[in-house]
Amino acid sequence: MEATREIYWNIGHGSIGFMYLLAFIAMGLCAWGFYLRLHVYRIGKALNRLDELPSRVKLYLANSFGQLRVLSVRVPGVLHAIFFWSFLLLFIGTLLVMIQADFTDPLFSIRFLRGTFYKVFKVVLNSAGCAAIVMLLGLAVRRFAVRPEGLKTIRDDYVSHILLLVILVTGFVLEGARMAVTEIHNNPELARFSFGGLPAAWLLDGMDVGDIRSFHKGLWLFHLLLAMAFIACIPFTKLRHLFITSTNYLFTDLRANGAIETIDLEDDTRERFGAAQLSDFAWKDIFDADACTACKRCQDRCPAWATGKPLSPMKVVQQIGEVAFGAPEANLVDTVTRDVLWACTTCRACQEICPANIEHINKIIEMRRHLALMEGEFPGDEVKNAIGNLEVNGNPFGMAFAERGTWSDGLDLDILSEGGGADILYFVGCYASIDKRNQAVARAFVQICNAAGIRVGILGKEETCCGEPPRKLGNDYLYQMEARKNIELFNRYGVQRIVTTCPHCFSTLTRDYRDLGSRVDVEHYSTFIDRLIREGRLSLVADGFDCTYHDSCYLGRYHEIFIPPRNILSSAGARLQEMEKGKAEGFCCGAGGGRILAEEKIGTRICETRIAMAEGVGAGLIVSNCPFCLTMFEDGIKTGGFEGKMQVQDLAEIVVQRIKQ
Repeated sequence: MEATREIYWNIGHGSIGFMYLLAFIAMGLCAWGFYLRLHVYRIGKALNRLDELPSRVKLYLANSFGQLRVLSVRVPGVLHAIFFWSFLLLFIGTLLVMIQADFTDPLFSIRFLRGTFYKVFKVVLNSAGCAAIVMLLGLAVRRFAVRPEGLKTIRDDYVSHILLLVILVTGFVLEGARMAVTEIHNNPELARFSFGGLPAAWLLDGMDVGDIRSFHKGLWLFHLLLAMAFIACIPFTKLRHLFITSTNYLFTDLRANGAIETIDLEDDTRERFGAAQLSDFAWKDIFDADACTACKRCQDRCPAWATGKPLSPMKVVQQIGEVAFGAPEANLVDTVTRDVLWACTTCRACQEICPANIEHINKIIEMRRHLALMEGEFPGDEVKNAIGNLEVNGNPFGMAFAERGTWSDGLDLDILSEGGGADILYFVGCYASIDKRNQAVARAFVQICNAAGIRVGILGKEETCCGEPPRKLGNDYLYQMEARKNIELFNRYGVQRIVTTCPHCFSTLTRDYRDLGSRVDVEHYSTFIDRLIREGRLSLVADGFDCTYHDSCYLGRYHEIFIPPRNILSSAGARLQEMEKGKAEGFCCGAGGGRILAEEKIGTRICETRIAMAEGVGAGLIVSNCPFCLTMFEDGIKTGGFEGKMQVQDLAEIVVQRIKQ
């Protein structure tokens, strides 16, 4: 017998009209539901997220159908990806059946579901159906039984899991009922290819054929109604993420990691800055709230949440959604709360792991902008004092401009205001200029350059803060004031190349300053020194030592610079012992987002938690390449009881101690 089957067996083609009527009603309800949500998205400000469309389409295809971001979440991601691919195959199979039954066969007498193709078709669809059921059960166990801490379960979760499971199971039972009558005795060889429905066929075998046919018709109608209900309820339940989350990949922010809108402070038509009302956000911020699947992966990665702070990136996004669809006139800052907003270190761990491509950090920064620019609020008096010092003296310590270059006394370098032929401008930054512990790093970097034959120039007393800390705290006015001073100096001295030992300065100078007209080439000293070693301009003595390395968030996740610092350590003879949370999954030191200026009054100190992770690998030495990280770790070793157990050194100090003479 030929390998094929009668489509609409026992149902008859007379039911096709009814089926399509239900389908159109279901799709109409689905479209209406999304139309209602579209009105809410439009409350937000305009934002072009369809530029560079070819690149966006590639991201959409890779992440929607390739499930790349979902797979980064390991076990739950694998379960979800396999379920998605299985369900996609089942959908394609249903389309093929529809195409033959309703188009190619009645119109052209073409039947392609036959022979070898039909056998492959049945194996693929049965495999997909079985895999979908297993994966769905696995996801259900995680959500309803294991239920990781912080993972909330709502009615939508029960509805979606039960609905999908019943649709899948009834599909196999329907197949089994058909096979019990048409295949398991008449064509047993073909029945083996429909292994998903075989158990049901065996159970039904022996019943009266008429009873099986009646059962099949009733179950078919029930299955059809379930499928139509599934389509209709998509926009009204969490199932909407099937469309919204995948579409969110199309709206990816194609700018560099961590890019922030630069406010036009000269715009006289602008009445307020930052976001306090829903209409202050862009439509994408509201869309993000709808795309959130409440998987809590962002929350799990958040260093603030992990150390007892009230900040949950997931909850912030959800609260924006609650305001959007429940109380659009509500004050967002009051809803989210100030303690939550000020707790963020802008480390970007939440965005790195989010499978829904949600942009958490800029939402927080926009609400901080409202607090800083419209209400004059900061996390505490210590921050207010630091901001005041920045306004007057160009640094958060309140030291006079004349003191900024004294760290360089006795070193072989040029101060640009005094002339000289420097190869690079070393942008020192506030901490390396003024903080004694970090001054040692600045001196070490200059000595490294001297050993490699690189002539270093500095701005000295003319240099001012890059403006990054106040900007991340929401004070764009102060940021732009400081940034424009530095850019004017770069232009005055014809600076072509800058190297900095601070990832925060590096990120700000190389990216943010471009919005203000700067075009200077900027490099972090880790890639700079790595290149000097590779080019043979700097030789190190590999003397062998144990250490672990901490990835600065602003060098790692923001700029994806992970390998050069490790190359340098290898050249220095390091026996590197990696922490569990490293590279893109690295744990913040707690200083980002302007938190370097603020006291940590809630929960456990983030830096102490990170040092405990470093101690756990047994190296005894943690290496950083960021003045903020170095400062936090030095402090955390003292306050966390790690004295005598852990030491911290900067990468430049490791290198300068091992320069081959």
